[in-house]
Amino acid sequence: MATTTRSAAKKQEQPSSAPSAEEAQPGSKHKTQESPTSRSPKRSKKIDEGSAASDENGGKGVKEEEGMEEKQDQEKGLEEKRQNGSGKEKTEEGTNKSNSKETAASAVEPQGRDNDTEKVPASILEKGIIYFFFRSRVNVDSPSDVSDIARSHIILRPMEQDAKLGSGPIGDAGNSRLCLLPKKTLPQSGRDRFTAFVEKSSVSFQTLKDEFLASGDYQTKTAGARHTPAATPVGEGVYAITSTGRTSHLAYILTLPEELGEVQREIGLKEKGSFVVSTKNPEFPGPPNARFPKAPEYPKEIFEEFRSLRWVPTQPKHLDYVNTQFLLVGESSGVEKALAPQKEDQEEGKAEPAEEMEKLEDEDVQRMKELSKDDSGRIFADLQAKAGDYPKLKTTF
Repeated sequence: MATTTRSAAKKQEQPSSAPSAEEAQPGSKHKTQESPTSRSPKRSKKIDEGSAASDENGGKGVKEEEGMEEKQDQEKGLEEKRQNGSGKEKTEEGTNKSNSKETAASAVEPQGRDNDTEKVPASILEKGIIYFFFRSRVNVDSPSDVSDIARSHIILRPMEQDAKLGSGPIGDAGNSRLCLLPKKTLPQSGRDRFTAFVEKSSVSFQTLKDEFLASGDYQTKTAGARHTPAATPVGEGVYAITSTGRTSHLAYILTLPEELGEVQREIGLKEKGSFVVSTKNPEFPGPPNARFPKAPEYPKEIFEEFRSLRWVPTQPKHLDYVNTQFLLVGESSGVEKALAPQKEDQEEGKAEPAEEMEKLEDEDVQRMKELSKDDSGRIFADLQAKAGDYPKLKTTF
C-alpha cells in the first residue's frame, strides 16, 4: 500500500478489538404499522439505545450537563435556525443536486481517479472534506477547559467519488451538511455511543457563515442579554463513509492541525479515527432530551429500507435530510476496520480504501499549505470566510 509523507512520519496505533456488528445496529426488530406515517409504537421499558446522548461515563443527560436554563436557550437558538427547513433544505437552483457540478474555483477535480488502478472501491460510499468545530457555553468567549464547551459540530463537504483534490479552496457546491453533537466530546470506544443530528443539509458556505459560524446576541425574560459565542475550529481533514457488510463507518484523517494539541486530545480527535454509524428509524422516538421537535421527512423508499428495525447502517442519503438522528459508536482500533479491503473490490482490482484515503490526505495536506500561512486562515479560506472575523483554530485551553 502506498504511504504518504505525513502518514509515514507517525506510527499508527496498534489495533485493538473493534465493536461488533451488533453495535452498529442497536435495537431489535419490532412490529410497526404498514404506513410509515402511522402512529409510532409505544416505547419499551428497556433503555433505548438512542439514549446514547446521555453521558455513560457520568450518567448525566444533555439537560443535566448544560443546565436547564442554558439548554432552553440553546434549543431556542436551534429552533430559530431550523424554522425555514424541515426535511431536505432547499438552496439556490442546482446546488442541491449531486456534486457533479463543481465551481471553476474548486480544488475538486472530477474524474481525477479515472484509470483502472485508481478506481475508488465500492466500499467507500462517500468521501470528502470534514471540519470539526465546537461552540462555547453562552457568555463564554474564551473556554478554559472542556466544561466550558456547550456542544460540538461536524461539517461534511462531500465530493465526487472519482474526484481528486488539486490546488486552491475546496469550492462551494452547496452540498455541505452541518451535524450537531450535543456531547462535548467524541466517542472513543465501543462503550461510547453518542447521538448526533443533521442540523442543516444541502447548504452553502454563505449559509454556514450567516447561521452557524457567527456569534449572536439575544434577550431572555429571566437572564436578560445573552451572548452566543462564534464557532471555534479544532480540526480539518478528509473523510469517508464506508460499508463493511453489516455496518457503516465514518472514518477520517486529520490534516489540520499538523500536531494534535490539548484541545484535540480532550475532545477525542485522533490523527486517524473512525466511528460505527447507524441511522435511527424515526418511527421509534428517542428520549425527550435527545430528539428534535420534528422528525426527518424521508421519502417512502427510505422508510421502507428501515423495515421494522430501530436502527440501520447509515447511508449518505440519510444525511441529506434535516433532523436525521444517527448514532456514533467509538472504534478504538482507529481506521483499520473502517478501511479494511473488501473481497468484491479486490476481485475487481480496485484501490484499497486505505490507499484512497491516503491519496486524498496527501492531496489535502498540499493544497491547505497553499491557502494561508496559518491553520485558521486555511480553514476559513476553504469555507470562503475571513479568518479575522472568527476565533482561531484552538489547540490549547
